[in-house]
Amino acid sequence: MGYAEVAVNSPVAQRRTFSYNIPPSLNLTVGQAVWVPFGPRVIQGIVLQLTDHPEVEETRAIVGLIDPHPLLSPVQIELARWISDYYLSPLFDAVALMLPPGFERRLVTFFHPAPGANASAASLTPEERQLVALLDREGKVAQGVAEKLLGKKEAALALKQLLSQELVTKSQELGKERVKPKVLHHLRLAVDVQEALGEAESMARRAPQQAALLRFLARRETPVSLKEAEGEIRHVAATARALQTKGLLAIEDVHVWRDPLVDRVFVSSVPPVPTAAQEEAVARIRAGLRAAGRNGPAVFLLHGVTGSGKTEVYLRSLAEAVALGKRGIVLVPEIALTPQTIQRFAARFPGRVAVLHSRLSLGEQFDEWQRIRDGAFDVVIGPRGALFAPQPDLGLIVIDEEHEWTYKQEEQSPRYHAREVALKLAGLSGAVTILGSATPDVESYRRAQTGGYTLLQLPHRITSRGESPLPEVDLVDMREELKAGNKSIFSRSLSKAMAETLADGDQIILFLNRRGTATFVQCRDCGFALRCHRCDLALTFHGVEDMLVCHQCGYKKRTPAVCPSCSSRRIRFLGIGTQRVADELARVFPRARMLRWDRDVTRGKNAHERILNSFLAHEADVLIGTQMIAKGLDLPLVTLVGILSADTVLHLPDIRAGERTFQLLSQVAGRAGRGSSPGRVVVQTYNPQHYAVACGAKHDYAGFYRQEINYRRQLKNPPFSRLVSLVYTHSNAEACRRGAEKVHQQLAERRDSTGADVDLLGPSPMFFGRLRGRFRWQIILRGSAPARLLGDLSLPQGWVVDVDPIVLL
Repeated sequence: MGYAEVAVNSPVAQRRTFSYNIPPSLNLTVGQAVWVPFGPRVIQGIVLQLTDHPEVEETRAIVGLIDPHPLLSPVQIELARWISDYYLSPLFDAVALMLPPGFERRLVTFFHPAPGANASAASLTPEERQLVALLDREGKVAQGVAEKLLGKKEAALALKQLLSQELVTKSQELGKERVKPKVLHHLRLAVDVQEALGEAESMARRAPQQAALLRFLARRETPVSLKEAEGEIRHVAATARALQTKGLLAIEDVHVWRDPLVDRVFVSSVPPVPTAAQEEAVARIRAGLRAAGRNGPAVFLLHGVTGSGKTEVYLRSLAEAVALGKRGIVLVPEIALTPQTIQRFAARFPGRVAVLHSRLSLGEQFDEWQRIRDGAFDVVIGPRGALFAPQPDLGLIVIDEEHEWTYKQEEQSPRYHAREVALKLAGLSGAVTILGSATPDVESYRRAQTGGYTLLQLPHRITSRGESPLPEVDLVDMREELKAGNKSIFSRSLSKAMAETLADGDQIILFLNRRGTATFVQCRDCGFALRCHRCDLALTFHGVEDMLVCHQCGYKKRTPAVCPSCSSRRIRFLGIGTQRVADELARVFPRARMLRWDRDVTRGKNAHERILNSFLAHEADVLIGTQMIAKGLDLPLVTLVGILSADTVLHLPDIRAGERTFQLLSQVAGRAGRGSSPGRVVVQTYNPQHYAVACGAKHDYAGFYRQEINYRRQLKNPPFSRLVSLVYTHSNAEACRRGAEKVHQQLAERRDSTGADVDLLGPSPMFFGRLRGRFRWQIILRGSAPARLLGDLSLPQGWVVDVDPIVLL
């Protein structure tokens, strides 16, 4: 008898597989999805290994196959195991990253009337009577339907009582498939055209609709969808069935690909003449691609100033990979960047570009995944999740703007960083990796300096004017503005520059990394600040909706007319956000056309692309946005960038606050002057002397890196150590503190008994001490291998483990 080690879709499983015996009727291979018994339930699993000897003495049999084809390749299985081990995440969570969209199906609990049951209505509660009546009427009711009818707690109690009285029975069934291939009925003639036209002539009077359909199909060279025919023929479905019965027409099921790019037109482009620096970079990458099978995969850090032509290096490198029979994956940090990136790659690789991201419909994601697995594309483009696309013959992975923290998944398990996972995937696949940025992550640059990566430099900006200087930066000390009596959100320098730019007919970007109209609302008499009742955060005022909004949990409430604490009417709106900037801009420059680009206005599927295309078409003069506009966009008509506050994240208690400030300043400033006209940048700050601000204003990455790496070395922070963040959340403040202190004591005892070189920082309340109604305490492990201290330690419910965290707030 053969056995399979299966990763099962259950939170109980954690980081282990379970042994099952393989029934003789099943022809099983590694990577297949199966149904397996797990306790009293049947759940999904993925076969990770076949073996002659199980891990346990007694095994249960696999119930059946979900899909006859393997869903995971051996490389993906190895990658999933690595993610689970490295990031200390449940194994199935890591496996799920690589499964087709819509794969997961849950068991649904149903209740049925018990045979022969006859209870007296007087003995039942009103809730129980409602359920009995529903069951008698429907015959079978899902638990969710009962909960919707009565409420979750009430339904659970009523069903429990009905089960105990043997008035109902319970069963479990698999939920419906969330997505499947799209199949449409198509019509074609079953006879030749002349015969069809003759039949149409003979039945024109007695069956005019049938005759019309035959003539319609005779004019078409290919099968016609039923939906298309409905536009021409009334009652087409019944008419088609009648003609099918007569043998004149065939109805076929055709698999339709839900193409997310179906409405896009891409004009092929001729590659520009490369610069000497680009040629050298491509030559080094070409050598790495050709030697990948012999010397191991190469990693290149492409450090190029904004507008230096990094994308052209990516395109030429992909062409080299394709020439060698390989394919690529290109990651971008935001969905907002995907349309422009697709445009550039599709112009060079027409019909061979796939896109994967969460804004696509589930059907589009499913079809793209299937076609990628079938080898239909040279390159897959998308945010971090696109890294797990089943791209065969993988030879090149590109991570554009590799410094961006959006490559880290923080919201759910596994809390992986796409850059580190990409390096592992490249190692398993023999692929070359290119990490590109104008402001590389300090840890990446350190690896390049110490020989871990090959450093490639693009030191000059390339525009239609040839090699061009980076935009001049005017650093404005807002303290001096206040002294001069200017209380506007726009400095005098920025106001003058905006007036000149608008007069010249050019475009402007105004950057502020805060949404809303006012960042907090306070009573001027008693000082009371309106806060979220579930989070330890001030509510942000959104003037368009006249609502107070929590940007963490989404809670909303109307703005009160009086102070909830002292009933004063002297309510003051403090701080600024992008809505307030738009209002002020409209007041100062009433004729300026403007667009906003932040999370509040990009809820829809194609919202990013609509805003980008509108601005590129010069349908607006000013683009106001948050960090979405700081990430690699090429906007050739922008000649002025105004950074309204360089200090937004500068003083947050996070080890990367200075690095983030420098990167944001440099990246946003890099949007100016990329076209035929030179650009300029105005940076407003209350901290012009801070090294991150000063170096950002001078485009001085080397100067910033020297100071930042020295601070990291002194404080033993990454890259001179590794971190693991343990966060405990609880609805009770005191219980949260006690739980954190208990685990800290356990870790301290482990460290002392093993002699592990690990610092334990905390436990302490987090900067955001309460989110979504739960208090938060944190312990930070710091050392060369801090995750080893956790080992097989079983943490109670409520703990979240984040290996290599990028935010400690």
